[in-house]
Amino acid sequence: MTMTKKALIIGGGVAGPVTAMALQRAGIDSVVFEAYGRGSDGVGAFLTLAVNGLEALDVLDLKDTVCDLGMDTPAMKLISGGKELATVAMPARTVARTDLYEKLHDEAVRRGISIEYGRCLDNAEATPTGMRAMFTDGTTAEGDLLIGADGLRSRTRTIIDPNAPRARHIGLLNTGGYARGLHLPGEPGVAHFVFGRRCFFGYFIHPNSEIWWFANPPSRREPTREELLAITSERWRARLVDLFRDDTGPMLDIIAATDDIFPGWNTYDFPTVPTWHNQRMVIVRDAVHATSPSSGQGASMAIEDAIMLAKCLRDIPDTAATFASFKKLRRERVERVVKHGKRSGDGKTQGRFGATIRDMVLPMIMRKMVTSNSLSWMYDYRIDWPALVVGAR
Repeated sequence: MTMTKKALIIGGGVAGPVTAMALQRAGIDSVVFEAYGRGSDGVGAFLTLAVNGLEALDVLDLKDTVCDLGMDTPAMKLISGGKELATVAMPARTVARTDLYEKLHDEAVRRGISIEYGRCLDNAEATPTGMRAMFTDGTTAEGDLLIGADGLRSRTRTIIDPNAPRARHIGLLNTGGYARGLHLPGEPGVAHFVFGRRCFFGYFIHPNSEIWWFANPPSRREPTREELLAITSERWRARLVDLFRDDTGPMLDIIAATDDIFPGWNTYDFPTVPTWHNQRMVIVRDAVHATSPSSGQGASMAIEDAIMLAKCLRDIPDTAATFASFKKLRRERVERVVKHGKRSGDGKTQGRFGATIRDMVLPMIMRKMVTSNSLSWMYDYRIDWPALVVGAR
């Protein structure tokens, strides 16, 4: 068992509380520091927890905790020009982001883990015995190690490596909402992904008939956060109506039945981050391997990271060696997921000629994927918690 006593976890999204609960399972105390106030994360949006993420949650007895949220998503349908191109199994659960965050935070607190809100990391430094975190409010905290689960704009990442790359904007924006009062045909929970002529659209029919939807307007330029926040719900509505007016499908009806359209946000990924750690600090999830939403794996990768890092800390006494093993065990998988997400996202922004080729070829590709089970590497991944990390002893 490692001699580590206490971990400082920076960031309270999905990765933060799950990492804390995984460390607790490994016998390690931790405190989670969240920059924002309680309930500030993930307002309005939703995400998909793939089966590998759900099974990883099961390692921590958390699977049942989240499986009463959202809806089962058994498959995805790919649609273009009003015609179904393919249906593919997609074992997952789609949940509201805020509901998931609240459930994980509440469960972490119930298990005795401290989560401190309004604590934004400013800097961190090594001490003779561990790490000291310094926050923008002037407070400090000390522990044996520091874990950065602080997202795309990770302060921890730049402290570890001031020359670290920044996230890559992949040319898509995001918005969406919840439509009510419609009764669309289709199986509840199934992801309907529509390749519009000028914009990609996805929607899920909740068992209560509510429609959860998103759209990915293309954008060659990366708008600032301030520019996106300045776009009102009604401006988004007008823009989306214009983008979808020549398409076949329920998009215009769904948009019209939505009272409030989400504020927009950019889409990013990280193809690779050279430096994951130093002697006493390490980064996880979006801080080190953000994947575009097109992969459907962002939250699941966060959960896998948390459990694998805790397992390494459990089995390897030296902290630096722990972090090196964590990187070795995770890097190939997460970078493969990022590449998969990038390829999927690229299919959303085809020109007219490219879209014609896509619609001809995609059904054959998807049939081959189904028969060859070519995504089993992603969905069938499991972490064997009882087993020792190879080479640990």
